[in-house]
Amino acid sequence: MSIGQPMVADSTGTFDLLNSPYDELDPIISPDGRTLYVTIANHPNNVGGKKDPGDIWYSVLNENNQWSAPIHAGPHLNNRGFNGVAGFSDNGNNLFLLSHYDAAGQARTQGIAVARRSGSDWSAPENIAIPYFQNKSESLSGYILPDESAFVFSAETYGTRGVEDLYITLKDSNGKWSEPRNLGSVINTQFQELSPSLSDDGRTLYFSSNGRKGFGSFDIYSSSRLDDTWLNWSEPKNLGPDINTEGRDLYYHDYSSQEFSLFTSTKNSDGYGDVKMHKRSDQPPAPKDTTNVVAAVKTTTTPPVTTPAIPDNRVRIYGKVLNAKTNEFIQAKITFNAPTPGQQRKDATAGVEAGYSLVVPAVSEYVVKIEAAGYVSSLEKLDIKTYEMKELEMNFKLQPVEVGTTVNLKNVLFEQGKTNLLPQSYDELDMVISFLKSNPNVKIELAGHTDNRGIPAQNVKLSQARVDKVKEYLTEKGVDKKRISGKGYGGAMPIANNDNEETRQLNRRVEFIIKKL
Repeated sequence: MSIGQPMVADSTGTFDLLNSPYDELDPIISPDGRTLYVTIANHPNNVGGKKDPGDIWYSVLNENNQWSAPIHAGPHLNNRGFNGVAGFSDNGNNLFLLSHYDAAGQARTQGIAVARRSGSDWSAPENIAIPYFQNKSESLSGYILPDESAFVFSAETYGTRGVEDLYITLKDSNGKWSEPRNLGSVINTQFQELSPSLSDDGRTLYFSSNGRKGFGSFDIYSSSRLDDTWLNWSEPKNLGPDINTEGRDLYYHDYSSQEFSLFTSTKNSDGYGDVKMHKRSDQPPAPKDTTNVVAAVKTTTTPPVTTPAIPDNRVRIYGKVLNAKTNEFIQAKITFNAPTPGQQRKDATAGVEAGYSLVVPAVSEYVVKIEAAGYVSSLEKLDIKTYEMKELEMNFKLQPVEVGTTVNLKNVLFEQGKTNLLPQSYDELDMVISFLKSNPNVKIELAGHTDNRGIPAQNVKLSQARVDKVKEYLTEKGVDKKRISGKGYGGAMPIANNDNEETRQLNRRVEFIIKKL
């Protein structure tokens, strides 16, 4: 691999050899323009074989201006988890990786790492510490600026507005990274925001979302940074029909100095996602009406897939359910309940490979319950009263029933400073009751937590009283009190910084831990 030189190569080569029947993700070109790194999912030659969610591969630009067939980047950068590239330093000597690596070389998604140039290869990754970094999604996507001053990423964590949200962390003059901060409601929706990147000057943000009216399931958007807080952004703009399709369009990277951009798309691909290039000299196609784009656009390289027409004011919701520990697909029951009078409950079954699909009215809020034998049930809230797209992808993760599993009851809420449960708490508490009745040998410990404001002893007392309130509700509904223990920890076990209200609220929570099966 040739790295560490200024970008001089004409990188606008063809991808006929690079793209495959497998899922190509996150294409990033090295600063010299001669090496393209890409994550390939479920490739049989990945470290974890076909079940591997993604390994780093690379392709080199040959004398015929063609990108070579992908070459596996080796076991020191890859393992059975998700592996990806977050970017390069200005001189190409540092390769940033979307994982933390343990002493055995295993990658984890709780941070980023850096590998340093060593001859024609890379050194073993070194972990980069980011305080309060957490990601519950099965993969991590993000981008670090070449000057190494900012890292923008997508993660599912406590306090996200939906599933994955976009966050920013900044490096100070001492080389320390700040705690991640949510980019706010102008950027993030209650749905998924994924694969963010930045222009070289850090003023323009690119990302994909399925929470806005667009051409397909995931479209690519841009937004301008309005000040130096990194929290104020212009209203996102859809990049338009010369980039976005009715498929999944992700991982946009702009190479403005060479007048092109890279991204991946499932439209006209030879399998799943393929690497695509958009050149500034390309003439964009005639504008399309995005309202009916799914019916209007026809694929030219593969036979069109016929799907039932979706009536107005209805949304097709689809996706898969995964084991939160192994990221393997599992079979589950998904129930959509709407409190709106006259609307019926909608049930779907997620197959191990096929997932689930159902159509619901887009005029209500839904309580979504996900259940599977051998797993802790989960409860999500979905508001699609103003959702304008015809399709929405929702993937869920369930934790296996095993000793030590910790479940955050994120919808169990109390009046401020009191022990009175808010009405929206009961759906999730009833789900806990159903779980305990379905698993009669399970014993749990309830854990109550607060932020660090106030007198520590009073915080412990309040958290204990809230635990007692939850235990009282569970036992009143028929759960044997001998199966439930509980303890209030006050503010002693924070999961986020207590310096501002946005993160303090993440520390005010009730959890249960499986103690015995």
